[in-house]
Amino acid sequence: MRGHGLDAHNELSGTVHGAVVQAGAVYGDVHIGSAPRPVDETPWQLPPRGHVVDRSPELRELERHRAHALRQDRHVLAAVSGLGGVGKTTLAVKWLTTLRPDFPDGQLYADLGAQSAEGPVLPGEILGRFLRALGIPVQQVPVTPAERSVLYRSLTAGRRLVVLLDDAATAAQVRPLLPGGANVTAVTSRNRLPGLAVDGCRAVHLDALAPEAAVELLADTLSDGRVAAQPDDARTLVELCAGLPLAVRVAGARLAARPGRRITTMVHALKEEHDRLEVLAIDGDHNVRAALDLSYRALPPQAARLYRLLGLHAGPEFGSGVAAAVLAGEASAAPALLETLHDASLLLDAGEERHRFHDLVRLHAAARAREEEPLEERERAVRRIADHYLASATRAEEIIDPQHRTMARDFGPGPVVVADVGRNAEAALDWLERELPQLMAVLRRSRAEGSPTVAWQLADALWPLFLRRKFYDDWHGAHEEGLAAATESGDTAAQCRMLTSGGVGRLGSGDHGRALEMFERAARLFEDRGDRLGLARTLNYRGLALQRLGRSGEAAELFRRAAAELPVHGDRRAGALAGLNLADVALATGHAEEAVQQGASARDALRSAGDTYNAARAETLLGRAHLALDRLAQAADHFSSALATLRGMTASYEIARAVAGLAEVAERRADTRTAQDLCREALDLYSAVGRSHSPEAELLRHRLHRLDGGRPET
Repeated sequence: MRGHGLDAHNELSGTVHGAVVQAGAVYGDVHIGSAPRPVDETPWQLPPRGHVVDRSPELRELERHRAHALRQDRHVLAAVSGLGGVGKTTLAVKWLTTLRPDFPDGQLYADLGAQSAEGPVLPGEILGRFLRALGIPVQQVPVTPAERSVLYRSLTAGRRLVVLLDDAATAAQVRPLLPGGANVTAVTSRNRLPGLAVDGCRAVHLDALAPEAAVELLADTLSDGRVAAQPDDARTLVELCAGLPLAVRVAGARLAARPGRRITTMVHALKEEHDRLEVLAIDGDHNVRAALDLSYRALPPQAARLYRLLGLHAGPEFGSGVAAAVLAGEASAAPALLETLHDASLLLDAGEERHRFHDLVRLHAAARAREEEPLEERERAVRRIADHYLASATRAEEIIDPQHRTMARDFGPGPVVVADVGRNAEAALDWLERELPQLMAVLRRSRAEGSPTVAWQLADALWPLFLRRKFYDDWHGAHEEGLAAATESGDTAAQCRMLTSGGVGRLGSGDHGRALEMFERAARLFEDRGDRLGLARTLNYRGLALQRLGRSGEAAELFRRAAAELPVHGDRRAGALAGLNLADVALATGHAEEAVQQGASARDALRSAGDTYNAARAETLLGRAHLALDRLAQAADHFSSALATLRGMTASYEIARAVAGLAEVAERRADTRTAQDLCREALDLYSAVGRSHSPEAELLRHRLHRLDGGRPET
């Protein structure tokens, strides 16, 4: 749970001018005791019960809390929080109305007005209404809030009733309105009201509806056959409404007013994202913009500014560092302001100190930024967000792959906030993977926002992640955008980096022809610049593409040249990689002993260069070469050595290759059970990196089928 200070107990509770009111005492003409004063009618004040969908877990949680509290003979208090329009009141009404048989003495309801233009209603005013509803004549209603509170609790202590306190602002506003006795109170609020925890409150937070439930709600709103007749359009519509019940209801209301209009018409309108809120608006208070505006206007100025600037964030979620980045000189205020936005249900908790906007809320925040922030400040905030991700990704890159030649980074005026990406390669990889959607969103927007260098530099920083965890779609997309940005900037060195790194991604995904084109284009650029080292590096890349295209002889010649030229030009590590590739060609062409010699030499050179990842890859190749020579013990040792390094990196693809090698060793040793287990492990690893249909995976499936005695896979 997020940390909050608890509200102090309200000093009005239990006293009237210092005198404690005991049960059976007399105050004025009103008898206060266990027996309620007869009244002419029972109050049933709850709003009409709306249609509730997909809230069974929350209802069960509320009922469990009620049963537990009543077993202890104490009051039941639950607070339902969530975004405006998410269905808090509807859920509370649903729950409380089901309790009517057990609470026959009435239902009290009050709108506490946290979001009203006039501000929250004072508790004393609500108490006066409740007392009158409970049968206290107007002239006998006490004057002071303290007296009203005592009378209210005393009256309700002898009754069985439920109370709904809707749209509460604070715990202090709620506390004087809690009834006495073992009654039930539900509170709804945009805020989470942690201060009520000391009163035994159970907090229930509502998120948006799942698509199926939102479609059901749309069908209930329309009450005609359009949802059944147009199911795909209906699902698209509710997804555009982001599952927010209020938005779905508003969209349905607009369609219901036009019986002849197809759902697809509303879908097309909603797809115009920047107009989404306006399209949903209808008369009265029940519209998306109004619900969000009310929460927004209640924010303190600093929190409102953070809300606006976070609306400029490109990705679906973000860490606390983004908030610090957009606030620049006010970064120290970010944690408290984020809490304010969470308490107002304008931000959702994404776990591990991460945050996300509901989709419609993000649009609202961005609209507020466009309307209230000068263009220059918006541009500065967007650049600070981009710099935060670029600096953090670069730090992760340095931790994961210190051998990678990091190119210079260009940052804006700052300050630049760097996230805590972890202290080791595994943690840094995890950080990059978790942030990948955000990094890609920033990358794709940067060129259009006038920062092309951010695009290619972010793509460059993502290299260690792509290389080890094989997110090929993002790998391709990042480098295509990065290449376009580098070309637009006229940065030849950056173009070469995007072509070579992007080409490696194309190789990995099987697009060998495209990879060769990219490497050859890079070679021409290096040659035009007179960059002999860069040109020598493309020999290795071009050899890889030719090898995959089945042109082994041409590939081997380029690898030999690369292995000879790269150390001369100062890159011994790249020369060792070329030697490793040459060993791979030797193995593929039936020269296993040559592969062992070249592979061992490459492994030793890579270890000397501190490149443990590629040294582990060399161990895998040596294992395969020894398998080809039927040296099972040596093969197993090399595969195990590779895994000892790779498992610490969580490099799933390379781990799969080494595990598959051990599976073959086990099969040849007639250890069927071990071979089966290893085949399945390797297949799971290939599947995890999107290579479940690769040739390596197909070979494993055939092996597993054979090991299973030809039985079909389950």
